[in-house]
Parts: sequence; structure tokens; C-alpha cells
Amino acid sequence: MGSSNGQRLGITEPISLAGPTDDDLMRTRKLEKYLRDVNLYESQEEAVSREEVLGRLDQIVKIWVKKISRAKGLNDQLLQEANAKIFTFGSYRLGVHGPGADIDTLCVGPRHATREEDFFGELHQMLTEMPEVTELHPVPDAHVPVMKFKFSGVSIDLLYARLSLWVIPEDLDISQDSILQNADEQTVRSLNGCRVTDQILRLVPKIQNFRTTLRCMRFWAKRRGVYSNVAGFLGGINWALLVARICQLYPNAVPSMLVSRFFRVYTQWRWPNPVLLCAIEEGSLGLQVWDPRRNPKDKYHLMPIITPAYPCMNSSYNVSTSTLRIMMDEFQRGHEICEAMEKNEADVDWDTLFEPFTFFEAYKNYLRIDISAENADDLRNWKGWVESRLRQLTLKIERHTYNMLQCHPHPGDFSDKSKPLYCSYFMGLQRKQGVPVGEGEQFDIRLTVKEFKQAVSMYTLRKPGMQISVAHVTRRNLPNFVFPGGVRPSRPSKGTWDSRRALERKVSSHTKPGADDGRKRKQTDDNVDTHLRNAKCHATMPSSSGEFREGSPIVSTISSSSINLQFEHMDANELVGSNREKVENNLTDSIRDSRNSVEVSSHNGKVDGPMIGDPRNKGLSFNSSNSKDAEKLAIEKIMSGPYVADQAFPLELDQLEDDLELKNQAKDFAGSTQNNSLGSCSSSSALSPNGGLGELEVLSADLITSIGAFKVSTFL
Repeated sequence: MGSSNGQRLGITEPISLAGPTDDDLMRTRKLEKYLRDVNLYESQEEAVSREEVLGRLDQIVKIWVKKISRAKGLNDQLLQEANAKIFTFGSYRLGVHGPGADIDTLCVGPRHATREEDFFGELHQMLTEMPEVTELHPVPDAHVPVMKFKFSGVSIDLLYARLSLWVIPEDLDISQDSILQNADEQTVRSLNGCRVTDQILRLVPKIQNFRTTLRCMRFWAKRRGVYSNVAGFLGGINWALLVARICQLYPNAVPSMLVSRFFRVYTQWRWPNPVLLCAIEEGSLGLQVWDPRRNPKDKYHLMPIITPAYPCMNSSYNVSTSTLRIMMDEFQRGHEICEAMEKNEADVDWDTLFEPFTFFEAYKNYLRIDISAENADDLRNWKGWVESRLRQLTLKIERHTYNMLQCHPHPGDFSDKSKPLYCSYFMGLQRKQGVPVGEGEQFDIRLTVKEFKQAVSMYTLRKPGMQISVAHVTRRNLPNFVFPGGVRPSRPSKGTWDSRRALERKVSSHTKPGADDGRKRKQTDDNVDTHLRNAKCHATMPSSSGEFREGSPIVSTISSSSINLQFEHMDANELVGSNREKVENNLTDSIRDSRNSVEVSSHNGKVDGPMIGDPRNKGLSFNSSNSKDAEKLAIEKIMSGPYVADQAFPLELDQLEDDLELKNQAKDFAGSTQNNSLGSCSSSSALSPNGGLGELEVLSADLITSIGAFKVSTFL
């Protein structure tokens, strides 16, 4: 069994108990060597340095808590017992951090040590006076308040949890739910990282195999451009939870097998079925847990990945229709490569899997967002706020065009070294794959962008010089600073897996009869999408006044004009759209199937049936991994638990989020990206003094095609 000390791990039986073959062991050795060769492991000297820094930090907070206890006049016994303790979480605690990575840390203090006055006051002052502390930046108003700094060159993110205890014992166990008793919301959020990280390590069968696999998947996600929670993809905790579930389902597999099974399982996964490591417990403290049957907002989550510690929450609520489509496409690519490796196909190895995604070769049209500020501190704060709102732009474009115009946000930012205090973000744009283009059809997203800029402008800490500009730019007009070394490639990438597969599909489309059947297959998607658009959304959520109100969809504007189109061949390097049609069919089928899943009735506010993730919902166990049909059946069984039956595209959710988040103000995001590089860029059109949208013109439907399927003979 997939177990620890004889106890099964996970909410279902494993899919397979099979161990590795000789070929699996050989591929694992090659994978481990590859990860070492690309410098994913820190040196012994750096590891020792980190441990010394953490030890020193623990001493500092103990001195700090005694100092404030004395100042508050506590009695001699409490003064003698006064204590604070440092915990770690995130990649460092999981054991998958690399050279130069931040250390996520948590300071746990007693009830008399306040966050505002003592942590961000007295402790901040103590750190300021220490020569080994540099780049100290407190962010007390963030959603999770944090102090960022470097200690002897090691980057630290320090959170604070104020417990209801008078004395913090040295052997404190923060995994106990009782630790949350009488804790404020900021403390609950601050404790969550440590509690989730520790629970993950308890719920995987073989920790070393989990760590190697997670290190691999994190590297893969960064190379393929799908590692970023704020951009609508997945962050570190999300990838850790996905990998941990695979380890539970294949408890005896080695890392090379786990990587292959990762892609095999999640290529077949029917989102929005949730990924769970354990049953969701209600708890006794009354904290809200993820449950789309009770919480209307949870119904709109497209890719639920649930944290295993109370209160269980969806860690991937930022995922949008477009980013889910992109990740599913990448899962499919990874699955095909791993299948080829297992068949020992020539010229397919780990290098193939980790080929970087050529974002700026993948699309013909991009949206460019430029920001600027007057000094480095202002730019850091402005970046933090703008980055937190970019997801809303993706959601608005999806909603206003009924998901017909798809966005691919680049997870990073770019700067032009010749222009300090400027920064750029890019989104790839394409029409939905397989949909016939109407004569002269256009997408007019000027009002969408205007709404986005108005939302960004509500930043309460905005200062003179903080400007934003949005423009459409074609691939041929991309600035040089987005390319490695600032040099534009003379020709598209060739010889990669992506380019070879694109060429194969192009040849296949010309040789096989009925090559245009793809458009017919997309009619099914169109029918489903139309049904979802016309369905009334019933999600309600409290406004700032505590009342409930119903959202209303915003109709997208589509204009028409006469534009002549000519068909042309697909570029060999542009794989991006070639798999998308298949992926989009799967996504739409997934959401449609979820509507037909187990319905849960409600009487007098009580939900009938077992809780989501209840151990009574058992999967199937197969002792052989040879039968892929049996394996597929097992995966289907795993996803057969109760899920709300009215899942729909989030046509209104971003508006609801805007209403709440903007009223809670922008200050939560100030300085959230201190460690990102500061720099600048030139704008394809000048940044207007008032931040107006004079530079963005109408984007035509034929101009925004997925992979060059059409050629524009009239340019706007």
C-alpha cells in the first residue's frame, strides 16, 4: 500500500503499487544528473550559511521578545519564560530550494507581542541597527504582512503569528488546530504556509522521491513559462500539492516514473474536479473551508488544488480559462515526450522535456503593458500593485469576448537597461482555435483595457510619476530587450520538439483527408460555450456592507468591417496552437461533465452526502501499471467524488472580485515584488501623462489568429 507506517496516504487507494524497472532506474539516474548539471542544488557552503542565518535570526527574536516583555512590565516568571520561535516553510522547508533562493520564515510570538507596535516597530528597529541586515523592507499592510530583508546576503521573508499564549514553548507544535484558537485573520494566514508545508511532508510516502520529482517539476514549469501564481498559472505550493498527489497514487515509483505519471494523470484530469491530499475537515473553530456547495465563490474555481491543513482552501484560485488551457497543453506535451522516452525513441531525452518555451515566437500578436515611476522604491511598489491586477485584464478579455480571444500572460517582466525606472509585461493573443473567422470580424477591447486601467488607478498609494500604458504590438515589432542578450533571433528556433511536432502536424493536415474536420469538432465547444454564456450565474458574495448582491455579465463588443483574408501555411516553429484544439475540447467536455456529476441537495442549509474528499469515496487500486486502460479507469474513479453540479465559466467573478478587492484598497500589494529586478523599457508609444489609453487601437479578429492561419492584407 501507499503508506507510512502501514497507513494508507491519500483519500483513495493507489493507482499502482508497481516499483521501478531497470529502465526506470536508469532514467532516474539521468534525471538526477541533469538536475545537478543545471545547478538546481545549493553548495554545502551555502547550506551551512543558511543554517547559521536561521540560528542567528532565532536568537534575535528571542532577545526581542524579552526586551518588549520587560518594557511592558511583565512579572519575573513571565519575563524569564518569554520566548519566540522561528519556523520555516515553502521551498526551503520542503527541501527543494536552489542556490540564492529566499527563505520563507515565520516568527511565532506570545499574545503580548503585537504585530503593529512590536513586530513592525521594535523588531524592525533592531534589524535596522544590525550591519549584517540590508535591503530591509517592511510591508505591514499586505494580505499576509511581511518583512523582507537580506541577512548576511541571504534573502529572508519574515512573517509574524501572534498566538493567544502567554508563553511560547520551545517544542511548540503548530500543526495542531488548537493553535488557531482566538487568532486574528493575519495570524491564521501567516500560520497557513507552515501548516500546509508540514502536512504535505506527512502525506507523501517517500519524501526523497517527492523532493526530486518536485524539484524537476518546478524547473520544468519555469522553463515552459507556467510557474507564476500571480499571472494565473501555478506557484510553488500548487506544484508541490500536484506532485504530492502523484506520489500518493504511485507510492513505489521512482522520480522518472513519477514525472511520467504526473503528465499521464493530469492530462486526463477533468477539471474542475479538485485535487485533494486528504479529506476536507470542517474543524471546530468555525473557519471557512473550501466547499463549492456552500460557498458560491468556490463554484467558479476552474482548477481547484486544495491545501491539506485546516482551514482547507483552494490554492489555485487565480487560474483562468486561458491559463488552464495553456497548462493543459503543456501537460499534453510533457505526456507525449515522456511516452517517447519510455519507448526509447531517438533524440528524445530530459533535454527535450525541459526545452524553454519560445514565448516571443509563439504568437503573432501581443498586448504590451508598460509601467514607470520616478524612483526605485515607487517602481517596486507600483510593480507589486500592477502585477496583482494583471490577472484581471486576462479575465476581462476572456469575459468580454466570450472566451473567443485567448490570452497567454508571460509570467515575468522585462526591462530596457537604457531606460531606468521602466518595466514591461507581455500577453500573447490569439483567436480560439478551430473557430471560423467571420468576414471582417473584429474584437474591440478598448473598453476592456480602459476598465483595467481604471482599476489599476485606484491604487491608494499612487504617487506622481506612476504611469501605465497598454498597446498592441506584433511579433515583428517586439522590442529587442525581450530577447536573450537583447539580440533578436535571425530565424525561428528549429530542431526542437515543438518545431518538429508542428511540422509533423502541418504535413499530416495536408496529406490526410478531412483535415478541416477540426473546425467541425469545435462546433461542440461552441454549443457548450453558448449554453454557459446564456446560463444565469447565481454566485453571490457579501459586499463591503455585508449585503449580498447578484453580479451581471458584461456583454463583449464585437464590431465588423471589411477585411480581406488569405490562407497561408503554418510556421514550423509555432506549436502553441497545434495542440490547443484537442486541449480545448477536453476542457469544455470537463466542465460539461462536471455539470452532470453527483448532485448534492441542500435542506435547511445542510448539505447531504459525504464531504468532498471523504475517505468513503474510494478509488480503484491496480497492482500493475501495464494496463493503461485500467489506469485510466482508476483516474476516472478518483474524480467521481461529489462536486457541485453547476460549474460555469467565470463570466462575472472578476467583477465581483474587483468590487471587494478595490474597496479593500491597493495598499495590500505595496512592495510585494521587492526582489524582482528593477529596470525600464521603452514604450511602443509614449507613456501619456495622465495614463490614458490613446495608443490602443481596435484589434481585428483576423489579425489575432492563433498560429498564423490567416494573413492580413489590410492593417489597422
